[in-house]
Amino acid sequence: QVQLVESGGGLVQAGGSLRLSCAASGRTFSTYAMGWFRQAPGKERDVVAAINWSGGITYYADSVKGRFTISRDNAKNTVYLQMNSLKPEDTAVYYCARAQTSVLVTNRFQYVYWGQGTQVTVSS
Repeated sequence: QVQLVESGGGLVQAGGSLRLSCAASGRTFSTYAMGWFRQAPGKERDVVAAINWSGGITYYADSVKGRFTISRDNAKNTVYLQMNSLKPEDTAVYYCARAQTSVLVTNRFQYVYWGQGTQVTVSS
């Protein structure tokens, strides 16, 4: 069974940085695309960034483009989200997820395994 565990969230001032990590179980991690999503209270869970199986193709939501970087280390079964120049509107619970396919996808319904989430709070 696939399990995902996020870490690295916390409280940071606007303009600061955080690096989220997602550790995945299983020996087939490198086969699948991965994504980071976030959800604030009263809002839908939306994709932040996604990465294909090899790490060679990435996607970013317009709201984070140029500030966030997604990467993966298949040897360590880990995906990362480097978040720079954080804004108060970035405050949310951040989730990592594994897709059903190796190709990059951005629809949350195409992701079948989810972590429990990690809270990111950006103060003004």
